[in-house]
Amino acid sequence: MKRALAIIFITMLAALSVAAQEKGVDRQNDRIRDQGQGRGAGENGTKQDVGTGRGMDFGKDKTVEPPPIANPYRFTTRRDTLMRAIEELMRDRKLILDEAASKPNDGVLITQPYTFTKGAVVSESELNRYADLPVANSRGWTRGRYTLIVEVQPIDAVNINVSVNAKVEGRNDGASGAEWVTLRSSGQAEQDFLEALVENVTGAPAPGRAPSQP
Repeated sequence: MKRALAIIFITMLAALSVAAQEKGVDRQNDRIRDQGQGRGAGENGTKQDVGTGRGMDFGKDKTVEPPPIANPYRFTTRRDTLMRAIEELMRDRKLILDEAASKPNDGVLITQPYTFTKGAVVSESELNRYADLPVANSRGWTRGRYTLIVEVQPIDAVNINVSVNAKVEGRNDGASGAEWVTLRSSGQAEQDFLEALVENVTGAPAPGRAPSQP
């Protein structure tokens, strides 16, 4: 009997000792484990103040390409005012009106071929802006020129459509001599002319464009 009581007493002392040690334990690791449990996909546990900075934004600050200008473009103005503005813009851009080919009474204005690049070093890169260069003739370009055909088409008393088309040519100095080759326009010459015309006529840049620098 005494032996049994002694065993019970020793067991109780051991239990009290373990309880006393538990009170002094730093439970920080347990808290960390508790906070990290029960996370689902996309959860950050109880810490929600991360991921709010700049992060990864590939291409966010790149220059946005402006939308193409409608061609034909609709103007709200008088026909004679628009025809005069087109002729003035041609003079400003060093484009010479081909009076023999043009038909002003029908609203058709055609320029003489305008040479926009010369020299074997730069001609290919400049031509590539204004035309789609064929792979077969990707070398030997020494000059580039284009002819603009501008058509003014009244819709009603106040609305007028203006369409611009360009005939782009490149000179290829091959073994058989110099030859002007008609190329498919990329639309760049047309867009450049329309952009300037819209700003000159309306006093404001075309949609999506910034005002031109003086």
